[in-house]
Amino acid sequence: MAERLNKLCVAVLAGGLGSRLCSVVADRQKVVAPIGGRPFLYRILDQLADAGLRRVVLCAGYKAEEVAATIGANYRGMSIRYSTEPRPLGTAGALGHALPLLESDPVLALNGDSYCEVDLAAFHEAHDRHNATLVVTEVGDTSRFGRVVFDERGAITGFAEKGGATGRGWINAGVYLLGRAVLESIPTGRVVSIERETFPAWVGRGLYAFCARGKFVDIGTPDSYASAQVLLR
Repeated sequence: MAERLNKLCVAVLAGGLGSRLCSVVADRQKVVAPIGGRPFLYRILDQLADAGLRRVVLCAGYKAEEVAATIGANYRGMSIRYSTEPRPLGTAGALGHALPLLESDPVLALNGDSYCEVDLAAFHEAHDRHNATLVVTEVGDTSRFGRVVFDERGAITGFAEKGGATGRGWINAGVYLLGRAVLESIPTGRVVSIERETFPAWVGRGLYAFCARGKFVDIGTPDSYASAQVLLR
């Protein structure tokens, strides 16, 4: 299984403005904001290196030069390349822009501002021939994240927007395996959201959920950033 993983290209979305977090880390790109004294992005890169992955593309935008200066071209034996957006393109748009550098099928994509404890080898095996598979994790209140709805086979049947569903449920954990058909369907030349546009368009067309029950941390808000300092110290 390690041999299969090391052939995967990885895209890490690391270009967000981090507007909700600016009151806490105003001078930093949020993905390199310190958690336990180390840039948060190192946590994700460690997870990838531990799983045997070797090729990473950082989809950068806002403060791209800071990300590149912090991470460099190599990390723990992994080759690090950069796809820098000429302007904000959204989560899907950034992947579409990076597509020439993403040579595998599928591509493993991760949000750069969240960490999900998941067995990447088992995730890859479960993906099989699906068009796209999302890691989902269960939380006590889905209102801040939105909700992912799927059937007993794991086929995703719908999404609830942020604030549209409260209480315990499954959320998008920001870790994806995406087939070429999905990546090549992303429109070019405009901002595109993978959460609001791409994934809903693939419901009923090979879009599946993979449940992870490990630790989940995001640093998108001042409160969650403070919690991450405790959970990942």
